[in-house]
Amino acid sequence: MINIKQQVNSLITFKLSTLILITLMLITLQVSAASVSKKILMVVSGYGQEEKSAGYEFDEFSKAYLVFKANGISVDIASPKGGKVTASKYDATAAYNAKTLADKNIMDKLAQTLATSDIDASKYSGIFIVGGKGAMFDLPKDKALKTLIADIYQQQGTVAAVCHGPAALVDVKLNDGSYLVANKAINGFTNTEEQLFGKKWLSKFDFMLEDKLIERGGKFQSSDIMLSHVAIDDRLITGQNPSSTVGVANALVSSLGIKPVLTEQYQDDKTLALVAKLLAGDKSVLNTLSENQQDYHLALVGMYGFYYAKIAENNLQISNALSLMIAAQAEINNPMLDMKIAKAQQQLGNSEKAKTTLAQLLLAKPDYQPAKDMLKTL
Repeated sequence: MINIKQQVNSLITFKLSTLILITLMLITLQVSAASVSKKILMVVSGYGQEEKSAGYEFDEFSKAYLVFKANGISVDIASPKGGKVTASKYDATAAYNAKTLADKNIMDKLAQTLATSDIDASKYSGIFIVGGKGAMFDLPKDKALKTLIADIYQQQGTVAAVCHGPAALVDVKLNDGSYLVANKAINGFTNTEEQLFGKKWLSKFDFMLEDKLIERGGKFQSSDIMLSHVAIDDRLITGQNPSSTVGVANALVSSLGIKPVLTEQYQDDKTLALVAKLLAGDKSVLNTLSENQQDYHLALVGMYGFYYAKIAENNLQISNALSLMIAAQAEINNPMLDMKIAKAQQQLGNSEKAKTTLAQLLLAKPDYQPAKDMLKTL
């Protein structure tokens, strides 16, 4: 009896184990099939062939591509004219760029992009438009791209764009004659960000991206300069700036019915996420930076504070900018940053601290005239 009972229990255990294994295999196959059946078209500007300093942003391309690759989504690459495209200057040693550069398959596609006029929209579940200054020049004028975007959207596909990428959307109309962005949450590189980081290009642009999206009826939304902000309105997904790239890519993946896999948070994105916490009132960020400097891009923290001080409108914003600059002062060791720190201290009514900052600067650079001039005013 005992042997028979043991045999029955063993048989039941075996059947249950087999059933569980088969179930897991089916789930895995279903997930894999869902991913493999999805194909994304990534669009980049080809303007860099004419003006190399206004190409597409390789950082944004890399971060988005690696998200799609991690989720098993197939990628094709197109540009207005097809063929070779040129990126704006970028850091090839950055982790995400190094991974992409080592990927022969995608680099071969970048070396010979498809022309937008040759694309069959029905083959794609979504489109991702990469930013960069070049996007402001050739993408809005590409009739084939406008048709492609509208067709993908109207076949229930997802349209996503980041930074200057939304420039491709400003003149896209749907079959009913309405603008794609009309009455939808939308964002892109803001007017403030243009004034701070792209001033030399403003006279060459046909329009300011933020203004044009609003003019087309978009419900423009944004966060503080260079911080991640992803606007999602059903199947239209847009990101404000480079730090929004991973968020936009993941949102696109989700819109396709795929749960995004957890991917690496890169040091620059991680750093700006910490900055966002400080600006939201979390002062513990300063301790985190001090105790874990190796995990963050300290120079980026200081430069953020430098530019944030330029647009600060109240004492709280000035104080936050000052905290960020001081956190990276030793790392950057630059007289321009020291001067901005002293000016922020003066604005907050801390003239003695400003004097100390200037005195320390003059110890290192005795002939630095801007510091001497400011010291006379205190």
